[in-house]
Amino acid sequence: MIKHETIEKNVGLLSLLIIIVISGGGLAEIVPLFFQSSTTKPIEGLRTYSAVELEGRDIYIREGCHVCHTQMVRPFRAETERYGHFSTADEHVYEHPFLWGSKRTGPDLARVGGRYSDDWHRAHLYNPRDVVPESKMPSYPWLFENKLTGKDTAAKMNALRKLGVPFSDEQVATARQDVEGKYEIDALVAYLQALGKMHSQYDNKR
Repeated sequence: MIKHETIEKNVGLLSLLIIIVISGGGLAEIVPLFFQSSTTKPIEGLRTYSAVELEGRDIYIREGCHVCHTQMVRPFRAETERYGHFSTADEHVYEHPFLWGSKRTGPDLARVGGRYSDDWHRAHLYNPRDVVPESKMPSYPWLFENKLTGKDTAAKMNALRKLGVPFSDEQVATARQDVEGKYEIDALVAYLQALGKMHSQYDNKR
């Protein structure tokens, strides 16, 4: 039997054993999740994003919004009273990649849909300090100037279909015309208004 002292003095052996232990623990915790219906099947009534919302999600990622905002309400009273029902895995089955995040410079946005008007979001994104004076969030004026072409929207939908997102043939066929000519701000606001509204199982009001 290898002595503890031998392991501590041998960096290579110690590193190997650490990797084995971490891998074993990770497999024990992660692999069962692939076979649980609560993490692999969508919550009842879950819909897919519209073409405009899907483009808005990509803009959300492109602009780094997910770096400062989480989309995961944790099961603590302080969070559920502020943001609504805690997040569950079956709400995010169609999310690729999922945007739960771990850093909150700004508030959680998992259930922000419907809490503010479209005009509020537009004003907030153009100059956050106009509506929240103490905000540290940067301004995004170019979103009001850039227009979407929609030329890649159908391809994105088809790629997501391969991952199990049930976009219909009609959604794919009309994707470009649904998106073409819209400003990026319109798509991003549409996406924000969809958060927490993709199903009706939980109340997302404060």
